[in-house]
Amino acid sequence: MGMESFHQILAQISSAAEQSIELPDGWGQGRALFGGLTAAIAWQHAVAGAAKGQQLRAMTVSFVAPLLSGQAQLQRRVLRQGKNVTQIAVDIVQNDEVALAALVTYGSPRNSSVKITETPEPPGKLPEQGMPFPDVQGVPEFTRAFDYRVTVGGLPFSGVKSREFGGYMRFSELDETISTGSILGLVDAWPPALLPHLTELAPASSLTWTIEFPTHLPECSTHDWWHYVATIDYAADGYGHTHAHIWDKAGKLVAISRQTVTVFA
Repeated sequence: MGMESFHQILAQISSAAEQSIELPDGWGQGRALFGGLTAAIAWQHAVAGAAKGQQLRAMTVSFVAPLLSGQAQLQRRVLRQGKNVTQIAVDIVQNDEVALAALVTYGSPRNSSVKITETPEPPGKLPEQGMPFPDVQGVPEFTRAFDYRVTVGGLPFSGVKSREFGGYMRFSELDETISTGSILGLVDAWPPALLPHLTELAPASSLTWTIEFPTHLPECSTHDWWHYVATIDYAADGYGHTHAHIWDKAGKLVAISRQTVTVFA
């Protein structure tokens, strides 16, 4: 699997409102495809529906059913295109059933008297001081595309009971200008923040994912280190609710991520 394949997959997508796509092998996450890749596909399909000059503000994804490699259909509907904001719905359909549903929101910048832009990067260890994920049996195959360094909390299934989990991430080989699609891949490449609490392997998956983009992405690379810290807000009854912040190499906030996850342990 070449690291370029992440972008090659997105390059299949045209501006047509409905189209077929061949979902690839090699990006497995348990019995389904890696959610960061399928979310990136939905985002790429939505792009053509946005008005010129509008910036991606937020994307909410519901992982309705497992998406598998093979044929799937993309369906885009512009729900409303206003003067400043466009709302777009994207479905990924497989075997005549919706497997992923996304709502993508674009908005133009406007003058405002409210400006609160300081979300400082937390102090901590450098990437080279962090722990890489071990290359052991049971690690999802998509993780080969990424490098990780854990500096907050513990490794998955280590029994560390921290409410925070994170560190640094990058594509292991791909070295291209960062895009929204590759940011989606990076952020979802992190396992749920609940997994360090466990001591044995157990399945977990995202039910819903909202990611917000407060500003334009910087001119950075997919191979730069990106800082990620997730916090567990609440976890009980097999469900967890988490939020995360992502900073670039200059310490600037680039994305805010919120997830509802299931854990079978």
